[in-house]
Amino acid sequence: MERTGWARGTVRRHGGAAVGAVRRAWAEPGRERDLMVQAGKAALAACVAWAVAGWWLQAPMAFVAPWVAVVLVESTVYRSLAHGLQQVAAIAVGTVVATVVALVLHSTVATMVLVLPAVLLLAQWQRLGSQGIYAATGALFVLTNGQVSLATSGARIAEAVFGAVVGITVNALIRPPVYLRDTRAALTDAAREAQEILEAVAEWLDEGEWDGRAAAEWHERALRLGRLVDQARSSIGWSRESMRGNHRRRGTRAVSPPGKAYDDALAVLDHVAVHTAGVTRTVLETANHNDKEARPGPQVTVPYADFLRHTARAIGLYGRTRFAGSGTEQSADGALDEAVKELRCSLDALHRRLPDAVADDPEALATHGALLAQARRLADQLVRD
Repeated sequence: MERTGWARGTVRRHGGAAVGAVRRAWAEPGRERDLMVQAGKAALAACVAWAVAGWWLQAPMAFVAPWVAVVLVESTVYRSLAHGLQQVAAIAVGTVVATVVALVLHSTVATMVLVLPAVLLLAQWQRLGSQGIYAATGALFVLTNGQVSLATSGARIAEAVFGAVVGITVNALIRPPVYLRDTRAALTDAAREAQEILEAVAEWLDEGEWDGRAAAEWHERALRLGRLVDQARSSIGWSRESMRGNHRRRGTRAVSPPGKAYDDALAVLDHVAVHTAGVTRTVLETANHNDKEARPGPQVTVPYADFLRHTARAIGLYGRTRFAGSGTEQSADGALDEAVKELRCSLDALHRRLPDAVADDPEALATHGALLAQARRLADQLVRD
């Protein structure tokens, strides 16, 4: 009974997620709409390829054309073209090699034993990239489709070429994908997450309760922040690739294309992720320390929490300044400058408090020094940019 209820709950949850995705795709631009458009384009490419190769021309292996067309409606126009050339080359090589060997040996099994290892090794050739495996696919189509002849093999290659042309053309002409919005969202998400982590740690330090479990949660989030930055880095690469050979690039001026500003922002967020993890690691080690005397007192935690709040505010403003539209960017520039000044002042205050707060205890000195070192690195990176 419990298993049935769990299954119903899972189906209901996934069904709700699917309905929500459809609603978001209908309501506003986003990842869901992009995925639906790409799926529709792939279906259209397959229909066009089949209508010509299968229905009109009555090709002997007509399914090859729509199959290749579907595969080549890729995530970017550049990738469609590059993979199309590689895939057609791989299919052609596999088809030709299998045809020649089969005509010489007159034995399907013997041809498979000789040809498949060779084309599978060819699949590792760097110039064929991820499409090298289609050399083996082309060879298998030849060897498992009855009588082998030069005419059928030539028709198969022609069908693959036609399918590739259809897939690339559909992807390039009908709303080719652009990922600038995804890049901006990824960078903004990373900046927002860093801001939330630092604000939470600041509030926790103000309360003065050194709870190891809470500190561990903040440290886990800080480690995941590094993965968010990696996703942003990957998204920038996708954005740049999506602009190559894309006729829609002129219509994307409202969203700034990924240039040096995005690279600089990525470097800043990379440092923020590293130093935020350093701060949370130091806090976690201090919270788990057996000697409570080594933990900083209010004379250190209060200004340190104030510094973290100023840092969080600067990071939040940095995200809105670098990754938003021109109107928001201009309005946030002044606030960001002011936030950086306040950040410097809070760091100076932390420097002044440290000598009086640290006694002759080496462990306390090590803890306070680690906190101050992470604070300095975090501030330096934001001030430098």
